[in-house]
Amino acid sequence: MTLDPVHVDDIASMASSIADSVDDTDYEDIARTVWESWLDPLSPPGGGRPIIEPLGEQRLNAADVDDIALTDTPFPTVHGLDSGTINPTTFKNGLVLDVAHAAMAAEPSDLDLHRARSIVMTAHTRDSFSVFDTGEWLKSDQGYVRKRILRAPRVNRYAEGVVHALSLYLAESEHALYHADRVSDLLILDGPVYPKELLNWRDRDAELKDLAREAKPKAIVENYVRLVERFVERDVPLAGFVKNPGAKHIVRTLQQHFREDGSGDIPWVDDASFFVNLLERRDGPEREDRRTEALTFTNWFVSRGGSDRQMSADGDAFGIDRSLDPESYTVTFFVLYDPRTDVCYRVEAPYAFTKDPETRENLMHHVVRDVAATRGPPLAVEKADELARVSVGEKAALRRKLSDRLSSDPMKSYDNVRWADADE
Repeated sequence: MTLDPVHVDDIASMASSIADSVDDTDYEDIARTVWESWLDPLSPPGGGRPIIEPLGEQRLNAADVDDIALTDTPFPTVHGLDSGTINPTTFKNGLVLDVAHAAMAAEPSDLDLHRARSIVMTAHTRDSFSVFDTGEWLKSDQGYVRKRILRAPRVNRYAEGVVHALSLYLAESEHALYHADRVSDLLILDGPVYPKELLNWRDRDAELKDLAREAKPKAIVENYVRLVERFVERDVPLAGFVKNPGAKHIVRTLQQHFREDGSGDIPWVDDASFFVNLLERRDGPEREDRRTEALTFTNWFVSRGGSDRQMSADGDAFGIDRSLDPESYTVTFFVLYDPRTDVCYRVEAPYAFTKDPETRENLMHHVVRDVAATRGPPLAVEKADELARVSVGEKAALRRKLSDRLSSDPMKSYDNVRWADADE
């Protein structure tokens, strides 16, 4: 114990002095003003194509938790898909590796499908003579497992981030495409509908921008384009459930407008904090009691801001040929707030599906229903997460096995030693 009670009291008093100087009583009013005056549509300063605009009627919704949880889903079967990794590891011989492992779950359960896996090991090496990447998928476990080694394009920096993103998204997209025909009613990805880390490379520094033009990242993005086309062809909706939304393009655009017209600064650091402020409901003399009897959520919106622009009609989707109208690939979303856990979720789907009012209402109903029942992600997503998750113990065991096979130890920092006990 390094903090005595007196230190804890000191820290609390310091926080009180900050709280006294920050007045958040009008944040709800600002959020309401933004909602009522700025989002229909929200365009960049100076005009141009809206980055956010309502799809259908702009409205705020509330659903009683107990009532909605007991309703029937519009989808007889629902599939979820997730990809987990061991996290990137740098070895003393210069190799940087990550391993991703994708799985699809079904509700009701399909044990044969649950056994199937797609495994991708991505390696970054400065040895230009290595030939371990043959581009082939191999099978094991009586055909239930497909596996591939991918050589990452060479970079001077970001090697760990690159091997992580390539492994994660190649495993996820290949598994989704390979098993697409087993989905009859709805597929929900655990995360966004497009590989946002790769799409963001276009807006990063020169090295990542150049990397985004290379064949392997483009091939992964193409997988997601083909996935949308496959599901449109089969008339089966495809959605994404984002558990930790990190988008900032709404608040950044609002900040530009507020400064231009002299309104000052907006109080939110990202889009999720704005929506929580908007959707949270409180009672009491000082609005200190959060109401938890209902989930609250927005209508659907069309999004063309941030990385979403790449997949809209305004973007070029990494230069990939698209067989549908380019507008069909545009990201649409709604935001859902669960007051029981004080957590905000973003639900995404391509416009190809949500342009139909019945489909977008069915998607919304199913997700709200499942979140009410599970106090977390939709059941199919939760099951896929359990199948694909690599536990802390499994990660450690895999790293030890990789170290043995590579005859090289992982690089360590002092933090690895310091927190070793906590990781075990």
